Amino acid sequence: MDEAAGPAQPPGAASGGAPLPDLAELLTPEGTKIVLVLFLSFLIGLEREEHKATAAEYAFGGVRTYPLIGLVGYGTALLAGPVLGLVAVGFAIVGGFMMLSYWRKVSASGLGGATSEMSGLAIYIVGALVQHDYFWIATTLVVINLLLLELKAGLESLATRMAPDEIFTFAKFMLLTAVILPVLPDEPFGPFAINPFRSWLVVVAVSGVSYGSYVLQRATRLRGGVVLAAVLGGAYSSTVMTLVLARRAAREHRPHLFAGAMLTASGMMYLRLAALVALFNAPLAARLAPFFVPLALGGIGGGFIWAHVPDHDSHDVERRFEPANPLEMKTALLFAVLFLAMLVATHLAASYLGRTGLFVLGVLMGVTDIDPYIMGLTQSAGTLTALPVAAAGILIAASSNNVAKGVYAFVLADRKTGLQALVALLLLAAAGLLPLFFASF
Repeated sequence: MDEAAGPAQPPGAASGGAPLPDLAELLTPEGTKIVLVLFLSFLIGLEREEHKATAAEYAFGGVRTYPLIGLVGYGTALLAGPVLGLVAVGFAIVGGFMMLSYWRKVSASGLGGATSEMSGLAIYIVGALVQHDYFWIATTLVVINLLLLELKAGLESLATRMAPDEIFTFAKFMLLTAVILPVLPDEPFGPFAINPFRSWLVVVAVSGVSYGSYVLQRATRLRGGVVLAAVLGGAYSSTVMTLVLARRAAREHRPHLFAGAMLTASGMMYLRLAALVALFNAPLAARLAPFFVPLALGGIGGGFIWAHVPDHDSHDVERRFEPANPLEMKTALLFAVLFLAMLVATHLAASYLGRTGLFVLGVLMGVTDIDPYIMGLTQSAGTLTALPVAAAGILIAASSNNVAKGVYAFVLADRKTGLQALVALLLLAAAGLLPLFFASF
């Protein structure tokens, strides 16, 4: 080796000079923040640039303006330090420029949309948030902003499809939920250990799941067929869906289609119950999951296959099911009363009649609405009621409900459809009871 060559130079070192700084040294903490501000504001600017390309008149901002606003917000927050009043002054100044832009747009085209200007104000706040190390909040605001900008057409069409009374109903429910729920005491009262907070939370959860299905049904009202209606209706109420389908089957004479749709709705019932139980009692949901998942897949898959078996009369059938809004306060309060009654009945049955009493109560509730009974078990399982007993009670109630729906279908539909639906739902009910004989309950 040539000793005169001297020691090897470190990587990146220039000949005869100091080593070159790597990327980590160049991007100081403040440099990283600036890059983040530029990246987030550039996303909004890029989206607005696409909007400007399609706009016929004046439109504010693009890929240069929004990053500049973000840097102004970042720089103002950096200079202000802990004095947030200076950030507010900067916000007012930027807001003044936004008002000038809005005035020009209204003067030029008469259009009153302020989405671009409000996005500019949001980017100013994002810059200030990044300077104060609120990276997650800043990123979340930008993502939500992008979604609102990109989903403009869909959100506006949704607003036109929703009736004013439905919006008012939802607003009343949200008001009662946001105002009443936080002030309810979260502790048990009385000999039946009724927890006001958890009781009302159950009402909110059940109504919320049904409302999600209701909104999807309204949004897809003119699309899909009977099977799609059965899937969404099963998440709303499989009993109500079965009654509606049975009455229509008496007029349509499509036995395979309607019997399969009823089975599909009952399969969706198991997914709905699994979601509700998981919200309030994870150990109980874990015990039921190995049984609910196969039952749901069997009901939905078997119903889908049976519904596509050709009928003698193969005319198209349109969707006509229009569910009632589950957020009507009368409906929510009625469920609350039924839920409290089931809590008391479950407590009395467990205390004086044992597991046999709980099982008989589940069979009786299956004829009508099993939600109050099952949600009552989610509150008592693991304390007053053993988890295996509560799980068995839920399986019995669900099978009883399937039997009842089969009877409803047989009575209300035409003979062929009613018989097919009865047999299918009886088989699903029997499958739901099999775990009682082969598992440890």
